[in-house]
Amino acid sequence: MKDKELTTEQKIKYVQDTLFVISGKWKLPILIAMNQGCYRFRDIQRSVLPITTRVLSRELKDLEENKLVIRTVYDAPKTVEYTVSPYCKSLKPLVDEMIKWGQNHRRKISGK
Repeated sequence: MKDKELTTEQKIKYVQDTLFVISGKWKLPILIAMNQGCYRFRDIQRSVLPITTRVLSRELKDLEENKLVIRTVYDAPKTVEYTVSPYCKSLKPLVDEMIKWGQNHRRKISGK
C-alpha cells in the first residue's frame, strides 16, 4: 500500500498500532539489549537496569505475544532463552532512526 493511498485516519491508526506494541519504558530497551546479544533473562535484566524481574517477565510476555520475541526452553540443563524474531528485525530501521533523532534532539535541547 502506497503512502498516497492512506487517509489521515489510517495513518493515525497505524501509528497508534505501532506505538501500542513498542511503547512503554522498557520494550525498546529490552529489544536493544537482545539485539546486542543478551538472550537469558538475567542477562537482559542486568542490561536494562533498574527493571524488576516482574516487569521484565511481563514485558517479555507482551513482546512474545506480539511476535517480536521467541522464547525457547531447553531441557538439560533447564534454561530459557529469548531471541528477537525475524519479524522484530523489521523494527531495526525504525529504532535506528529513533536513536539518530534522539541524539540530534538531545544536542538541540542542550545546545551542544
